[in-house]
Amino acid sequence: MERRRLISADSHVAISLDVIRERVPAKLRSAFDDAIAQQGREDEVRKQGRKLSLDDWDMEAFRDPGYRDPVARLAAMDRDGVDAEVIYSEVSAFRAYGLVRGDWRPISRAFTDHLVEFAAHDPKRLAVSYQVPIIDIEYAVKEVERLAGLGARSVHLPNFPSEVGLPDYHDERYDPLWGVLQETGISISHHLGNRLWLYDVWQRDPTPQLAIFTSLPSLALSEVIAWWILTGTLERFPHLKIVLVEPGLYWVPGFLAQLDRKAAGPYDLPGVKMKPSEYFHRNMALTFMDDEIGLQLRHMVGIENILWSTDFPHPATTWPNSRAIVDRQFADIPNEDRELICVGNAERIYGL
Repeated sequence: MERRRLISADSHVAISLDVIRERVPAKLRSAFDDAIAQQGREDEVRKQGRKLSLDDWDMEAFRDPGYRDPVARLAAMDRDGVDAEVIYSEVSAFRAYGLVRGDWRPISRAFTDHLVEFAAHDPKRLAVSYQVPIIDIEYAVKEVERLAGLGARSVHLPNFPSEVGLPDYHDERYDPLWGVLQETGISISHHLGNRLWLYDVWQRDPTPQLAIFTSLPSLALSEVIAWWILTGTLERFPHLKIVLVEPGLYWVPGFLAQLDRKAAGPYDLPGVKMKPSEYFHRNMALTFMDDEIGLQLRHMVGIENILWSTDFPHPATTWPNSRAIVDRQFADIPNEDRELICVGNAERIYGL
């Protein structure tokens, strides 16, 4: 049989802050250091000294050189039978930019250009989702235009702009950004992250590896779905492509049905002209790794709204056994559905 392609819509790369620092103009390095240190202190306050280390899992994937090096990454993908990946940086810089005393833009450019060089080792197989700062929309628009010229397929935006002191995404200040993303066809990614109020659970969770805490962030992405849809933003920008990364699938059909009931009932939703679920099916997609229950609900989620991923090298990763795990999950699923979920939808959204 012909070998089936696999495209991972969510994988990760480790970024060294020391490497980024070397790319920052010398006159801004102390400001860079201060911002990183302040972010670290704020994180310590939230965690109250409790740490969750990658060493808590004995994971071969974390030790693989492909976690850091692009040439080794291609070899790791070959070992796993994966043809292409959408890649996210392990370093989240959104809060740090707002903490920089002075001009943060060259720091942002240094971070982005490092990832551009990583992807340049094989642009057909490595597609980075670039973090675009939203504290200056004029800069963000220019950065999207620059990245589009470099062949970018995805930008990674904060899930909850209010957590970095900014208006939510229905605010008209963002309209130029949504316009340029529509025009270029570059998709928006909202990757699973730690909602700040969840650190209360972090502090109380009695399990050794924070199993309670880590089960909750995916459900917090429901807020992101609702905000885009119920504010009428997707009515105003009908060609945006939005990918929710690592939420899983199993809970989404019930949540969409709840939004549809709100729209059909006593709730006043100015600017919402279709069923909320229709906006979801038109504009949004979700990634998953291993979710057999969710796949049983695939028609309710939407066959064209589901993207498979390896989540390399995190604890839930399917690497290096992705092909066997995909075969198991899709054993009773028609081939045309499998091809869309594991290949076709990523090809359409990212041009891979």
